[in-house]
Amino acid sequence: MTPRLLIAEDARDVAEVVAFAARTAWPGCEVTLAASGGEALRRFGEREPDLVVLDVSMPRPDGFEVLRRIRESSRVPILMLTVRDATLDKVRALDLGADDYLTKPFDHRELLARLRALLRRATTEPGPPGPEIAAGDLAMNPATREVLVADREVRLTPTEYRLLELLVRHRGTVLPHRYLLERVWGPAYAGDTHYLKVFVGRLHRKIDVPGMPRYVRSERGIGYRFVPHTREAPPP
Repeated sequence: MTPRLLIAEDARDVAEVVAFAARTAWPGCEVTLAASGGEALRRFGEREPDLVVLDVSMPRPDGFEVLRRIRESSRVPILMLTVRDATLDKVRALDLGADDYLTKPFDHRELLARLRALLRRATTEPGPPGPEIAAGDLAMNPATREVLVADREVRLTPTEYRLLELLVRHRGTVLPHRYLLERVWGPAYAGDTHYLKVFVGRLHRKIDVPGMPRYVRSERGIGYRFVPHTREAPPP
């Protein structure tokens, strides 16, 4: 696969480093540059990229707002670039829908590894192919990545889908934090437990049914487990 990449970064030298890394990973890939939030949104609509690298601090709208608008209509993998090292900024980016982030200045080899991981998560399945996976009111189709909860379609990003499928395939079993991080994000993320906290929170908002217990339960200090449940039919 030769991906289409959108790089939204107002610092030209940084944008060129990202473009170089992308062309190293995927020779012949289509790279589109944008120097402002407004241009990034226009280019996104025109090019329909397979991967987005988005700087937080850009001329208006900033990267957070561009991220929010993209997530209204697309599940494309997004990597955020930021000079801010505060945990709250990183969590905010992930909570708004980013798949990963990288703090500037960065090593181009780390950038390359993260871009490859993002595209791999978006284009490969987390588990073996097979029939639909059903667990209580939740159903998943590995071939199409369609998710239904109580007959309601739920749109998940590739990373959200991978995490949910892994939990559902091992339903009832507590999966340790490290195991989940290594299987969904990769070995380099084994200690980054805040990824799990944020992404499980995103799953709660998308798949939980009002008035019902949560599907994904936290086992404090250990990990997470998926507990299937079925909504009771209303009395006749």
